[in-house]
Order: sequence, then C-alpha cells, then structure tokens
Amino acid sequence: MTTSSLSFLLAFGAGVLLSLMVLFNGTLASFGSLLFASWVPHATGTLVALIFLALMRPQKASAKRPPLWAYAGGIVGAFTVMATSYTMNTALALSGTIAIGLAGQMVFSLVADARGMFGLPQKLPSLRDWTALALIVAGSLILIFFGGVA
Repeated sequence: MTTSSLSFLLAFGAGVLLSLMVLFNGTLASFGSLLFASWVPHATGTLVALIFLALMRPQKASAKRPPLWAYAGGIVGAFTVMATSYTMNTALALSGTIAIGLAGQMVFSLVADARGMFGLPQKLPSLRDWTALALIVAGSLILIFFGGVA
C-alpha cells in the first residue's frame, strides 16, 4: 500500500468517525444539554488518551514547546461539538450538518493555505481548489434543500 492510498484511507476513515461523533454527540444533546454533549466526549477522550499514554509510553517527539495557539484545539473542539450537536437536532439533520461543516472546513482551509496561517506553507488556491469548493457547496445545497422526502 502506497503512502498516498494509506493517507486517503485514513482521511476517509476520519470522515466516517467524524460523522459518528456528530451523531453520538447530537444524541447526547437531545437527552441533556449542549454543555453535557460537549463535556462527556471530552472527558471520555481524556480518559482514553491517558490510558493510551500509560500503556504505550510514547517518547517525546521534540524538546521544543508547541506554539501557544496550538493549545486552542480543545476550546475549538468544545465549540465544534456544541454547534454540531445543536444543528444535528434541527432540520439540517446529520447529513446537512456534515455537508455544511465540510463546506466550512474547505473555505477555512483555502484561506489558511493562501495566507500561510499557523505555520503552513503558503499555497494559493488553484482552479481545481475553487472547482472542488463550488461542487461541495452545490452538493450541500442540493442535499439540504432537495434531499428530503417529498
């Protein structure tokens, strides 16, 4: 298996897991609150991460400290869980939430690449990137406005 096919499979698997996470967290929110739906997976993830750390005892990758902004991932993750938990329980449902979320990820990614944000190499969007974005947005709109049962 080549590196690119492994990367494709891992990215695809991450997308499947992300959809499952949104479903599980949205279900938690429907039985509790948005804060509860954010707290439970973060507490569970922390516990699992600590177990993995204890079992695997990984070596430190680098002696350098990460930039301060890198620690904001937990805060962003908490808001992401609350936002997706809310929208999954609306008319958008799971598929609409994931579709719009994908469009948002694509827009932010193009901006981050174009500006070289967060230490990324600067890469201006190509025609292919803009075409992919247009197709994702168009597909999201079709899914949301025409995907329901008539």
